[in-house]
Amino acid sequence: MINITIDGPSGAGKSTVAKSVAKRIGIMYLDTGALYRAFAYFSIKNGVDVNDENAVEMLLGAARIDVKHIGGEQRVFCDGLDVTPYIREHNISKAASDISKHQSVRVRLSEIQRKIAGERDVVLDGRDAGTFVLPNANYKFYLTANPEVRARRRYSELKEKGADVEYAKVLEDIKLRDYNDSNRAFAPLKQAPDARLIDSTDMSAQEVADIILQYVNG
Repeated sequence: MINITIDGPSGAGKSTVAKSVAKRIGIMYLDTGALYRAFAYFSIKNGVDVNDENAVEMLLGAARIDVKHIGGEQRVFCDGLDVTPYIREHNISKAASDISKHQSVRVRLSEIQRKIAGERDVVLDGRDAGTFVLPNANYKFYLTANPEVRARRRYSELKEKGADVEYAKVLEDIKLRDYNDSNRAFAPLKQAPDARLIDSTDMSAQEVADIILQYVNG
């Protein structure tokens, strides 16, 4: 069984790199961040404040969260509803960071990830994939870049999708999410001791994927 984890802050390019690595190796890519985004979206749609831990936990206990791969694409379902089309909206990023601070949420969604990783070869990207979700993964990487570069990447991505956003606001949100993710009490964002650090500030996603594959392929 091959499990590869790629952790790092928002906008570092984890998802793009993870998808490339998974495709080139021929194994499954599991977008763990999409699970948190999906549950955050589901909570908001159900009128639940993502910062209200008790309310979130009650909804979590009632919601059925599932991941399916349809046509080679990961789709996330909450209570039977495919929320995949809605989870990349700008406001969902902050909501996902807020809801991920709750221990009950991280425990439940990590259980889903472990189940999938225990059944097949996977590449996971996230904040704590190598430290909490799969601490015994075969290969671990920590991907980062400076905040300004990460904000420009996210800004360009959002503008391409037609979002009405300002770069300054995206940068502010990136820095706030960095703080929240790194300072949460349970399973914070950090580099695993045995993870290889890759700074993608001056690198393309393809170059990062090449480096990871060099390690994985020996």
